[in-house]
Amino acid sequence: MKGAELGMLLDDWVGRRRLQLGLALRVTVAATLTLAVARTVKLPLPLWAVLTAVIVTQGSVGRSLRATIDYLLATLGGVAYGGTIAVLVPHASEVSLLAVLALAVAPLALAAAVNPRLSAAPVTAIIVLLLPAITHTSALASAYDRLLEVSVGGAMGLVVSFLLLPSRAHGQALAAAAQTLEEMASVLRALIASLAQGLDIDTLRRIQDGVGLSLARLNAIAIEAEHERSAGIGGGPATGPLLRTLLRLRHDLVMIGRATHVPLPEELQSRLRAPLELAAAAMAEFLLASGAALRARRGPPPFGAVEKGLVALTSQIGVIRSEGLTRSLAADPAERFFALGFALEQMRNDCSDLARCVSEWAGKPAIKRA
Repeated sequence: MKGAELGMLLDDWVGRRRLQLGLALRVTVAATLTLAVARTVKLPLPLWAVLTAVIVTQGSVGRSLRATIDYLLATLGGVAYGGTIAVLVPHASEVSLLAVLALAVAPLALAAAVNPRLSAAPVTAIIVLLLPAITHTSALASAYDRLLEVSVGGAMGLVVSFLLLPSRAHGQALAAAAQTLEEMASVLRALIASLAQGLDIDTLRRIQDGVGLSLARLNAIAIEAEHERSAGIGGGPATGPLLRTLLRLRHDLVMIGRATHVPLPEELQSRLRAPLELAAAAMAEFLLASGAALRARRGPPPFGAVEKGLVALTSQIGVIRSEGLTRSLAADPAERFFALGFALEQMRNDCSDLARCVSEWAGKPAIKRA
């Protein structure tokens, strides 16, 4: 392979992995810088400071802020409770140490099971209780050292997260939303393409699963983005309206899937195939273009093709009903026929809401529907 081709491949790989490379650099710098600071201030066990710094830098600024707060609160709880148990309950013998360990861990483990944000509390209590036997210090000194180590690690992790290639959760939310819209466009096309032969339940679930996973990831990132907003370190609109709009679009796809997984009668298919494909293609293209607009922070794509496709489909549905073709249908195909029309009309409305969300993120006025 020539040097120029290798360079192009490397540039392409770096471009696609820019976020991951930035994260790796932040974690590495946070670990080494924290160790240097820990040695400078002569922390007894720099290991815990370094581990804390690594934990709090593995994500966006919003995630780092949340992780630091959660870790400090859990550590405070673990230090307070574990230190109290270690000081007040004698544990000189092996049996008494086992009993005290159970007494220290059980309540904190229950608290962590109820609230995962406290997951560091039982670990902290164990360290406070057992470390004095290794380092030959008192329980109070062990508790103080643990709190100091976590504070240093959390502070250094936050400093690195803010100053070195900061990854804002709002930007990640836009990328996740765009990926979700791409998944939705693919699912919509697959559902309409299967209208003639239908889809079995397993295939239908497999097609829809990608959208669900993308939405779950977006929801997690949106929480981090709102932490940034509440702390005054993140700009842009609230993520709630965009997330709710995507959830409604997800529900539209579920309704369309339920309406199309069994083929409609051939006469209805022949009348609906062309306008359905036109409307679905316009909506799928709108979803893709909206995702690209979110990534680029530009205004929403034109809505005219979606309106045109839905008008044609609605008109054809009206003709079918006026000709009485639905009167002879059994209950199940009639229900699916009307559900399909309703779901696509609802999706048109949700696409309109999506256009407003895209406009908000671009900082531009929304395009009014005709």
